[in-house]
Amino acid sequence: MARRNDPFDIELTPELIVRAYRAGIFPMSESANSTDVFWVSPEQRGIIPLDGLIVSTSLRKAIRKSAFTVRVDTDFEAIIEACATVGEDRDETWINATIRAVYGELFRRGVAHTVEVWDGAELVGGLYGLAIGGAFFGESMFHRATNASKIALVHLVDRLNAGGFTLLDTQFITDHLASLGGIEIPRADYEEMLAEALDRDGDWGAWDRRPRA
Repeated sequence: MARRNDPFDIELTPELIVRAYRAGIFPMSESANSTDVFWVSPEQRGIIPLDGLIVSTSLRKAIRKSAFTVRVDTDFEAIIEACATVGEDRDETWINATIRAVYGELFRRGVAHTVEVWDGAELVGGLYGLAIGGAFFGESMFHRATNASKIALVHLVDRLNAGGFTLLDTQFITDHLASLGGIEIPRADYEEMLAEALDRDGDWGAWDRRPRA
């Protein structure tokens, strides 16, 4: 169950979004075509412990052999378009025009980020979310090729650990996320973890500055 407020009429701004996430709530819409947005605060919150990601032997092998390239923050519009498109990996979407616009502005301000998986010039998977303090709030992910979204998630967790983040919020848990180590925790426990994470200064770019072997 989730605590959900009725659709609201106030303007959804980047500043309001950040305040909401810091308070443990996030916006959603009923569908891509809906003009309404409402706040959600799940009683059981989905997270992936940053020391608990499950990477199977087969996935490790696939990562080693993959010809995919992982990039960050190069094509937000393509990522959110893919996440907002109904396809083989989803039969509905909650990302409407208002959410797309405001998260696009958050990306331009350096708050929203993407992890992108490319096969040559083709975007085949990825995710986006917000980095605030030492917390990363995962919003949505997609794949158009086998293991592409998993590869994006593995990179995300490595990047967050390198940058001193302590919380990876997935909002809800799906079977897919559970297979990768996602768990549910009570809202009160989540709020404690969130408060601790917000006291930290996560460094999204630390991964890019790490020493190379």
